[in-house]
Amino acid sequence: MGNWVENEGLSIFVVLVWLGLNVFLFWWYYLVYDVPPKFFYTRVLLGRALALARAPAACLNFNCMLILLPVCRNLLSFLRGSSACCSTRIRRQLDRNLTFHKMVAWMIALHTAIHTIAHLFNVEWSVQARVEEKGTLAAVLSGLGDKPKESYVNFYRQTLANPIGGLYVAFTYLAGITGVVITLALILIITSSTKTIRRSYFEVFWYTHHLFVIFFIGLVIHGAGRIVRGQTAESLAEHNPEICNKNFTLWGKSEACPIPQFSGNPPMTWKWVVGPMFLYLCERLVRFWRSQQKVVITKVVIHPFKTIELQMMKKGFKMEVGQYIFVKCPAVSKLEWHPFTLTSAPEEDYFSIHVRIVGDWTEGLFNACGCDKQEFQEAWKMPKIAVDGPFGTASEDVFSYETVMLVGAGIGVTPFASVLKSVWYKYCHDATNLKLKKIYFYWLCRDTHAFEWFADLLQSLEAQMQERNNAEFLSYNIYLTGWDETQATHFAVHHEEEKDVITGLKQKTLYGRPNWENEFKTIAGKHPGSRIGVFLCGPEGLADTLNKQSISNSEADPRGVHFIFNKENF
Repeated sequence: MGNWVENEGLSIFVVLVWLGLNVFLFWWYYLVYDVPPKFFYTRVLLGRALALARAPAACLNFNCMLILLPVCRNLLSFLRGSSACCSTRIRRQLDRNLTFHKMVAWMIALHTAIHTIAHLFNVEWSVQARVEEKGTLAAVLSGLGDKPKESYVNFYRQTLANPIGGLYVAFTYLAGITGVVITLALILIITSSTKTIRRSYFEVFWYTHHLFVIFFIGLVIHGAGRIVRGQTAESLAEHNPEICNKNFTLWGKSEACPIPQFSGNPPMTWKWVVGPMFLYLCERLVRFWRSQQKVVITKVVIHPFKTIELQMMKKGFKMEVGQYIFVKCPAVSKLEWHPFTLTSAPEEDYFSIHVRIVGDWTEGLFNACGCDKQEFQEAWKMPKIAVDGPFGTASEDVFSYETVMLVGAGIGVTPFASVLKSVWYKYCHDATNLKLKKIYFYWLCRDTHAFEWFADLLQSLEAQMQERNNAEFLSYNIYLTGWDETQATHFAVHHEEEKDVITGLKQKTLYGRPNWENEFKTIAGKHPGSRIGVFLCGPEGLADTLNKQSISNSEADPRGVHFIFNKENF
């Protein structure tokens, strides 16, 4: 149970608090508009649709306040960094920022749907009340405001019937126009954020996501028209709607029931979102300032399997292991920023990234760096690069454990290149002060080409550890998951050779996928009573598997072994 709380509990606690606040706000504002006499006559016109429109509006304000905070990366990096007093558990929740961002986005979509549907009924009934025959309470209320010294309760002042009247409201009223615009913007933002679009058409996702600017502008001014109106406090003191509604034909003729007066609700959304919008503006200003600082590409290395390594230098650049940066190459695109994990160590005098060529932007970067040419490229011919970051990730906590499991899938091995390099530098400098005593490294790849660019680092670490008589410090297992019968036969023939025929390492390449249950049980048996950090950079399916194994293989006794799961998100 203890490890379940550490791996899942705080996340579930945060989610439950967030859901609870949404339920509370929905119910509270539903009652605000469904019960008090202030909106009695508004409810006569609109019925329950009034409360069903205003309750999700309050939840929208709350979630729109939250949606920008998880993408304020500089703020999150500060909070999870050593300069701030954040516990390990809180830092691990900050690492799930994008997950929370997506959850809030779906909640915004849900409340937008409820709010929009309810207002469609409100508009229809407002238009219908304005044009229906005289003699009903709804018709009398809709007629208020036509004479001097009267204030209206029905915002629709024309006499066009539905459906023309409804379209008139949607495209001539401020609330209608902004409602259409922000709803369309939200639909485009969410649909372009699906995994298929994001991976196959990143540019579409990138450009469409910036419609959030239009969304927030529309959101802030959406309520400025004050179409939701209620009886004023002064009018309520003179005119009791629960009594006077029965004698609406005598309004203004009796002192007991003067003509009711109404006013619109002032816009409130800006009060919810002004703080996060200011923080996000500061975030973008910091990013812009960083992007203007000069970056020099000192070296470009072409690795097999369409992977290039960019080694760069930037004045004042400081990093920690496993962090990532955003990169923009104006020669490829003047607006697009793409995230890459840093593969260099903090101890090195440069910082580097590995880029796999998988799309238009990476192909453009490949060509801009002259990698498509045979001749040597001079440094001055290298394209200009803008760098924003670095930003913190879960991998920064590697040195907080004595024992760690590092699991990388494909190009997801990149953060662990930084970790392994830094471990080696720290080990050579002062091994006695290094808390980390044992690394279990797992790398899963579909084909042999992906091994080549990373094998040199493992070979170097393997050789140096043997020289220091500490070969047990790093245990690694490389799995070739996309194998066929021919490869399996080749593996069997050469299995007895001293070095692996694929990687050149002493550790033989394994075929298929790891039996994670056996791996966790073996490691738990070797390190009783330890807190073991499990770090993954890989797909969601593998993350679910490792998280479940971390929970199931941890002991209930606080003094027993506990696996703490961490996943890279950027």
